[in-house]
Amino acid sequence: MHPHPISYTNLYWSYSISTPPTIHLIKVLKERNFHSDPPILGIHSSNLSSDLIPVGPKRHTKKELSRFLRTDAAIKAIEQKADSSKYNRLWPKAVLEALDDAIKERRWKSALKIFELLRKQHWYEPRCQTYTKLLMMLGKCRQPEEARLLFEVMQTEGLRPTIDVYTALVSAYGESGLLAKAFSTVDEMKSVSDCKPDVYTYSVLINICTKLHRFDLIGRILSEMSYLGVECSTVTFNTIINGYGKAKMFREMENSLTNMIEIGNSVPDLFTFNSVIGAYGNSGRIEKMEKWYNEFQLMGISPDIKTFNILIKSYGKAGMYEKINSVIEFMKKRFFPPTVVTYNIIIETFGRAGDIENMDEYFKTMKHLGMKPNAITYCSLVSAYSKAGLLMKVNSILRQVENSDVVLDTTFFNCIINAYGQAGDVDKMAELFLEMRERECMPDNVTFATMIQAYRGQGMTEAAQALEKMMLAAKGNSGGTWMIEA
Repeated sequence: MHPHPISYTNLYWSYSISTPPTIHLIKVLKERNFHSDPPILGIHSSNLSSDLIPVGPKRHTKKELSRFLRTDAAIKAIEQKADSSKYNRLWPKAVLEALDDAIKERRWKSALKIFELLRKQHWYEPRCQTYTKLLMMLGKCRQPEEARLLFEVMQTEGLRPTIDVYTALVSAYGESGLLAKAFSTVDEMKSVSDCKPDVYTYSVLINICTKLHRFDLIGRILSEMSYLGVECSTVTFNTIINGYGKAKMFREMENSLTNMIEIGNSVPDLFTFNSVIGAYGNSGRIEKMEKWYNEFQLMGISPDIKTFNILIKSYGKAGMYEKINSVIEFMKKRFFPPTVVTYNIIIETFGRAGDIENMDEYFKTMKHLGMKPNAITYCSLVSAYSKAGLLMKVNSILRQVENSDVVLDTTFFNCIINAYGQAGDVDKMAELFLEMRERECMPDNVTFATMIQAYRGQGMTEAAQALEKMMLAAKGNSGGTWMIEA
């Protein structure tokens, strides 16, 4: 079974585990009237059943749930017809919309099944655009072999691959770290008439190299582009600058920026601005960050809200709290309203510094302005309260979350499970672990490691060992990764 990316539309947890989790967890299960079959970590709820409507804490708003059900129902209805040969005169709009929805949701198995049904329709005409979308999706889902097979199917249909199709295939290989195949695909493009790699193809290839930290190959790509007469675009330079910046290769980053300015065909933009100051700020090089902040404005590039968020986060990491206040005041004067992201950064900054009073004040301000806290906000608050030993405050946050429709994720659960685990409240920790099922959140290695450590800290060796077995069994069943099946 191939791993499937996590999405709201695939809710079956593929954990075939016979080992009971712990006596402690079973006790909690009985108290909460969960039945023991299927196994604790197995979610078998149908996407269209009433089980999706949350009992207690809500996962979706009514509007989100309605949209989700409509989308899922459309995909399921079409997918069920895919295995039959008699459905070859379906309404085009229904099939095409279901395919688009499956692609957007990154449900690659469903998308490929619907595409097979599409190919059976009497009105079907092969289009490169459809193949490009599918290949891009398969790349994001890290399914390079499926991408290769799809590319072969396209050729059997008599379609000549376009530059976009080839570039999507390059991206699909690159997303899975198959650099040699990505390069060989570009070489193949050069041998096909009217399909030579363009600046977008090379930008994708450069982006792959930066993600894989193969900076030694960037010079080779740029030389090849120059030889073929392909000029770098602003996107190409931004990709290189951003890659060097994230790798803390500051000299190379500045050299690339200089080349960008000197060549003159591609001018720096706001993305360049934020990449450069973000690279320096994230590394604690505040003077350099401030220097380039001024330099870019002299070039005529104005900051945006993301720029100010970068400044706040950088000053916070450097412990320069007065400068945070200066940035906030500047934003007010220039009519840059802070966003949820801005407040999340500020809350995390003061929380990490142990300044609970300031953190709480900004949290109150955020809510007073009508901004809705999200999982990241609550996670930062829980971490700060836990570190300060304020378990009552953690309880308060949990009550707020239970009375909201905020969409929680695994990171939040890991955070709050850790808070109760460190406080020695293993009963609450176990209840939250089980609530992950209700919220359809996948436990990961961090979840298990946190709980195992908490049990060991309480001398509950048997419970810790049972969880270790469960974790190993789950990883073994899913090929080393947490998996959700279609």
